[in-house]
Amino acid sequence: MGLHRDSGRWRLGLGFSLVTVFLWGILPIALTVTLQELDVYTLTWFRFVVSFVLLGLILAVRGKLPQVKKLTATPLWLLAIATIFLAINYLLFVQGLAMTSPANAQVLIQLAAVMMGLGAIAIFRERYNLRQWMGLAVLTLGFILFFHEQLNNLINAQGTYLLGCFVVVIAAAAWAVYALAQKQLLQTLSSANIMLLIYGGCALIFTPFAQPQQLFSLPSLQWGTLIFCALNTLVAYGAFAESLAHWEASKVSALLATTPLVTIGSVSLLDWLIPSLIAANPLTILGFFGASLVVTGSAAIALGKRKLN
Repeated sequence: MGLHRDSGRWRLGLGFSLVTVFLWGILPIALTVTLQELDVYTLTWFRFVVSFVLLGLILAVRGKLPQVKKLTATPLWLLAIATIFLAINYLLFVQGLAMTSPANAQVLIQLAAVMMGLGAIAIFRERYNLRQWMGLAVLTLGFILFFHEQLNNLINAQGTYLLGCFVVVIAAAAWAVYALAQKQLLQTLSSANIMLLIYGGCALIFTPFAQPQQLFSLPSLQWGTLIFCALNTLVAYGAFAESLAHWEASKVSALLATTPLVTIGSVSLLDWLIPSLIAANPLTILGFFGASLVVTGSAAIALGKRKLN
């Protein structure tokens, strides 16, 4: 079986990537609030069930449910890999988020985009030109400066906090495996069909561990954030899947690297509006400079011309 090639409609890929960045950037805030009243298994199970049901209804109305002919042509082993590793990513990220802090979890989960980009270069033979490699260097420096205090916390952390950071790193690796498998599955199935099958598979995986009865005692705030988390799953991963269909995976991963900027900005805004809900991470001048380098480096990678072979 040949390797998947993007459609070349890079503007669509860029647009879908930006939607993904925004939704994933604000997701840790909603997850943190929801985890105050709900366990990680039930939270993850609910997100997958709602996403599976809603996406299934949308596809049924549009007459675009997976066709038997295409399903038989799809490598089931690859679909299983994508499903299992996305389930692992969801569980471990939320678990790590509960054990550490949103800021540090968001720092570490960015390793997923780096791993995905390197995997795309190795597997799909995507290439960076000199401008893009320089962009990667600038992006890396920007992250080091932007998260200077958080990185110091990681080095000096002990006990549960350090374990939580390790869990998030494993979650990042699992996500990279899922993302690369997802891209290859686009050879035989549409992005929506792939996500429907993955959502359903992940929901089944978490069903034995979920405690749905907890949902009946949730406060209204946590109910609201739980619904948002579920809808975020549906829309963000749908946009991510579409971005892979139209743009190179290495460039998508570069843009996803700016997600922490959305998180930090959203936390600061929320701290200003509702100070008692979540603590903000104030930026120093060095942090702002690092943020500008992250954006600059990401843009250089994402918008750089592809090297001719």
